[in-house]
Amino acid sequence: MDMIENIKQDIKKRCVSPDNFFGEGIYEHVESVANNAVELAKLYQADAEVCELAGWLHDIASITDYKLYEDHHIHGANMAEEILKSYNYPTDKIELVKLCILNHRGSVLKGKTTKEEICVADADAISHYDTLPSLFYLAFVQRKLNINDGVEFVKNKLERSYNKMSQQSKEYYKHKRDMIQAILN
Repeated sequence: MDMIENIKQDIKKRCVSPDNFFGEGIYEHVESVANNAVELAKLYQADAEVCELAGWLHDIASITDYKLYEDHHIHGANMAEEILKSYNYPTDKIELVKLCILNHRGSVLKGKTTKEEICVADADAISHYDTLPSLFYLAFVQRKLNINDGVEFVKNKLERSYNKMSQQSKEYYKHKRDMIQAILN
């Protein structure tokens, strides 16, 4: 089995763990980020393997231990480094994966200096459009919101995510955004 397949299985185990605050559905979010990161890597002519690895590993810290959520981008970059070193992955590529993880959060506004960082951050943002059930789980189960507040929470989360994306990615995913907005309105 290759490195990426092993990492996918590791992430799946962490996602289905009863200790995972976000619920099993978070796996679909992570999978969506990895898939969208690869798709955007083609658009941006970025390193698709780095983008895919960073996509699979971007939330590893908060999935593993919710207490790490606030700084999960920092803890996750360190965890990713250890995992990738165990596969003898090239050091320069490990550094690029770490940079993608460190800068994937839209709520932590840091300048993105590489195409790969843009791909992973934008893939994280657009993934919320692919994984609506996870957002509804967060709204209704975890936050215990009523129906109106829950739907408003999801709509606001989606809009914030879209607005954090680069202009090129916004244009690329505009149709997806418009379709989901039509459903929620």
